[in-house]
Amino acid sequence: MNKLQQILDYNRCFVENKRYDKYTTSKHPDKKLVILSCMDTRLTELLPKALNFKNGDVKLIKNAGASVMHPFGSIMRSIVVAVYEFQADEVLVIGHHDCGMSNLNSDKILKQAIKRGIASDVIITLSDAGIDIKKWLQGFNSVEESVKESVSLIRKHPLIPRDIKIHGLIMDPETGKLEVIVNGY
Repeated sequence: MNKLQQILDYNRCFVENKRYDKYTTSKHPDKKLVILSCMDTRLTELLPKALNFKNGDVKLIKNAGASVMHPFGSIMRSIVVAVYEFQADEVLVIGHHDCGMSNLNSDKILKQAIKRGIASDVIITLSDAGIDIKKWLQGFNSVEESVKESVSLIRKHPLIPRDIKIHGLIMDPETGKLEVIVNGY
């Protein structure tokens, strides 16, 4: 049985048995927080448990490295929407130790892409079109600096009100322990 079919079979049972009832909430975050976190699998359940959040408490945005890469990209759009549409009044950027984006090698990723069937002409075409694919795939050297940079980008964004508190933290992906890098107060 393939992965999709396993998911669909489980989902059918989940819905039929009304297991969704305990997750019912509104689309407005009860704690008026938006969190930008890494997509790391170790944080899927650990992060909300370690911060005492339950379903409905926060708007949670995840991406590789918990990084804001562009001031007008989808991450910033989500944060702006959370502030204005869902009344979030604080933002937490939560990176973590041992992040896969730390010292990520873009050349290695591009070699793997070619090995998986992406034509090297595609990479050349992207470069010729002005897309710096290596920079786009580049990780960071320091999770602390990455968190500080993302906090700064959010704080300086022209659509983020000055009264919004922006915090930067780093989590230990083994224990859930938090370290404050930027206190937004």
